[in-house]
This record gives sequence, C-alpha cells and structure tokens, in this order.
Amino acid sequence: MLKIFGAVGSGSIPIEAMLTLLAIPHEVIEAVTWEDEAARKRVEMVNPLRQVPVLVLPSGEIMTESAAILIYLADLYPHARLAPGPNDPERAQYLRWMTYVSAAIYAFAWIKDDPMRIATSKEDGPRVIDRLHDRIADCWRMMDEQITPGRYILGDELSALDLYVTVISRFGPWRTRFYKSAPKMAEIVRRVDADPRLKEFWAERFPFDEGWER
Repeated sequence: MLKIFGAVGSGSIPIEAMLTLLAIPHEVIEAVTWEDEAARKRVEMVNPLRQVPVLVLPSGEIMTESAAILIYLADLYPHARLAPGPNDPERAQYLRWMTYVSAAIYAFAWIKDDPMRIATSKEDGPRVIDRLHDRIADCWRMMDEQITPGRYILGDELSALDLYVTVISRFGPWRTRFYKSAPKMAEIVRRVDADPRLKEFWAERFPFDEGWER
C-alpha cells in the first residue's frame, strides 16, 4: 500500500485527492510539521527537509516534491487521463505549469510558515508575508493571462494541474484575491471544489469552513 506523510489543508492534499479519484488504497500518516516538532522528527526519517508531502512507494522508495509526485502518479495510471501523455500536444504546457506552480508559488510556503527564516526582525515578519502574498497574486495573474482554458486549465478534461491549482490557491493570499488575480482559473477551481467525486474527501481533508475564502 502507498503511504503518504501529509496533513489536513497541506500540500499533500492534491496528491490525496488524486489517489481518491484513482481509488487507490493508501495510508495517510498525519504530520503537521509547521506546528509540531514531534511531527517534524517523524517526517525527518523519510525526508531530511522535514516537510510534507512525502510518498512512500510499496517498494519502500521515497518521493518528495508535490509536483513530482502528481506527475508520477498520473503517468503511472494513464487510463485515468489525469495528465496529457508524452505525445499529447498539451504535454509541454502541463509540465510547464506544474513546475511553475511548485517553483513560483508553492515554494513560498517555507517562508510563510516562519517569516523569521528571512526576516531581520519580528516586527518585519508581517511585511515579509505581505510582500510574499503580493508576489504570489502576481504569479497567479501572469499564469492566468497565458492560458487558454476549456472547462479545465488544459482543455475539457480534469488533470493533475487542476487539482494542484485548486489546492494551492487556497493558501495565502487565499481565494478571494486569487479570484481577482486569475479570473479564468477562478471558474475552474470552483468546478473542482464542487466535483461530486471529491465531496467527501474535501469535507474530511480540506473543509470549506465558514470564511474559508477570506
């Protein structure tokens, strides 16, 4: 069985959502690493960065990096059509945007978890977060301007990219600003939010509590 180190509302959620759509049995090892030192130590055994997500394959092999895991799983189960195949005309843009979301947007989570990792003083911490949120909103805007979506980002079929954007767009600066920055993708993430195949999953792993869009 696949094992995944993750946490409610974390970067493991798009991977867990994909495993749910694929109906693949898996075990989630809860690890809220940004709050709990014991969780960080637990994750450190499989990832020296002490970060989630971490996927443990049945062979015992370890995978980290959310985009890499999503790409790997989608390619491993091509029948589910959650990613363009190697010869698909959309493959290049799929890889481009998967990497973009990871490197240009999600990578800031490490600083947002603890702004003192780069801030020079505690007083400067909130300003660091504000600047990061401005940069993230701008990155979403630039992506939105360069895509020509259908029902989903790459066309008319749900892909790993849609799952990835749907989850990461719920992180700061949160959805209300995302909707304004990325109006084309706004409708798409709402569509993924409402996907009946994920209704129970969202309720358990990333609930739409009151005020969640901020």
